[in-house]
Amino acid sequence: MPEMSLTRINELIIIIYAFSVLFFFIDFIHNNRKANKTAFWLLSIVWLLQTIFLFYQMFTTGRFPILNISEGLYFYSWVLVTLSVVLNRFLRVDFIIFFTNVLGFIMLSIHTFAPSQYESAAVSGQLISELLFIHITMAILSYGAFTLSFVFSLLYLIQFNLLKKKKWGKQLLRIDDLTKLDHMSYVLNVIGVPMLLLSLILGVIWAYLKLPNFHWYDAKVLGSFMMLLVYSFYLYSRIVKEWQGKQVAYLNAASFLILLINFFLFGSLSRFHIWDS
Repeated sequence: MPEMSLTRINELIIIIYAFSVLFFFIDFIHNNRKANKTAFWLLSIVWLLQTIFLFYQMFTTGRFPILNISEGLYFYSWVLVTLSVVLNRFLRVDFIIFFTNVLGFIMLSIHTFAPSQYESAAVSGQLISELLFIHITMAILSYGAFTLSFVFSLLYLIQFNLLKKKKWGKQLLRIDDLTKLDHMSYVLNVIGVPMLLLSLILGVIWAYLKLPNFHWYDAKVLGSFMMLLVYSFYLYSRIVKEWQGKQVAYLNAASFLILLINFFLFGSLSRFHIWDS
């Protein structure tokens, strides 16, 4: 099988795995059985494709493929996926399953995009560019989810103010009810947080592979992780502290302000965060 075909299979596995982690996060936060079932079947597809690839490597090399760090990472990620499938099938340990899959996603991403495992420099360079493309795409999708969440929170505050002042009119009728606005804002953040997490994982991997002088204290890096912490605090406040309504809407608006600062200000201050490969 050509080298590029193998890389395409691994990239497909990465994308399916990312969606699986997203649904596992939704189940972890929401205790949603449909999300768990979807995540499990996606993870099963990942396991099947990895297993086929593992046996293909064994057939072509004539040995068990664990003799170098790249092969070791792949086998490690396969073991984590296998354990996740078994645990999810027979036990309900959502916390362990979610974080095990995050770790497995990291290991598989490092294996897939590490240039040292590819003989062709062209293939290696193309994969690094594609890694950056996936990182940017996932980051923008998470930003989109956070932006829509902010819009719903803003509409919530407008609706709340109209009701408080007893202004009954067309504006009130055209805006959805408070409960739905609050719920949609929350759901979009539940989607945005794991997407941002996976994007940051891929971004860090890209930086270590591509940049000779990658610094954790870069403005964009710090700002992105600050965003992740702020929106994680939003979910914590909503789920654990049971904040609702106006209080959590203001928190979401403040979180969106951090997003804007990170995108426009920290992006301009970053030493390496430019939109190229």
